[in-house]
Amino acid sequence: MSKAVVLAEVVAYLDGYLRVREVPDYEGAVNGLQVENSGTIDRIVAAVDASQATIDGVAALGGSPLLLVHHGLFFDGNLPVTGRRYRRLRALLTHDVAVYSSHLPLDAHAEVGNNAVLARLLGLELQGGFGSYRGSPIGVWGTLPQGMASRDALMARLQLVLGLADAPRLIAGGPEQVQRVGIVTGGAGTMVKEARDAGLDTFITGEGPHHTYFDAMEFGVNVFHAGHYATETVGVRALSEHLGIKFVLPYTFHDHPTGL
Repeated sequence: MSKAVVLAEVVAYLDGYLRVREVPDYEGAVNGLQVENSGTIDRIVAAVDASQATIDGVAALGGSPLLLVHHGLFFDGNLPVTGRRYRRLRALLTHDVAVYSSHLPLDAHAEVGNNAVLARLLGLELQGGFGSYRGSPIGVWGTLPQGMASRDALMARLQLVLGLADAPRLIAGGPEQVQRVGIVTGGAGTMVKEARDAGLDTFITGEGPHHTYFDAMEFGVNVFHAGHYATETVGVRALSEHLGIKFVLPYTFHDHPTGL
């Protein structure tokens, strides 16, 4: 049986470690503790989304888990507690599940952030950052190791480390031989110009709108769309491991891919 850890202690640590009060974000992100429980937790479950399916899966585990997510409960705004919002909250409260969410603070974190972790998995030698949101830095960039400096080699590596069934979507606007690679996970496809302005020839993200095809082709940047969900699994996994080791709690990842 797992030991119980005081939820408030874990939350205080996360707030400081992730700098959730300092990193600007969308209003609906509501970074930090979104739902408390009876006061202690006995395990950590990481997930990308606080969806009903994820909540039901975590609730079925029993005990008093902390659900650690990247996309929290309130992205759709300040809405009445009816319909699906009621069902989600009812399940969380009934099963004593606490929810902690970190969106852009997790994307940008230098150790467990989506961008930094994906860069390490790809073997990039990090050189610096690029791009920002409301004045706060967000992306990372680096150079590839010898033997992987081609679009095809990078594509194969990206597919491998993210466990993708199919190869990532490539918009081949840049050179075949890759030198400077930038990463902003999730829905950052509109940042092609920022990648170009930073002198990058290749940009990895999750997804992007239609017009970014022409951005990539006309700005001379290779753009990989590796999936919003897939590119943002790596940060919550790393954060749950970090937290589990620090507080001596079991940790796991709840996988509920969207295909997007």
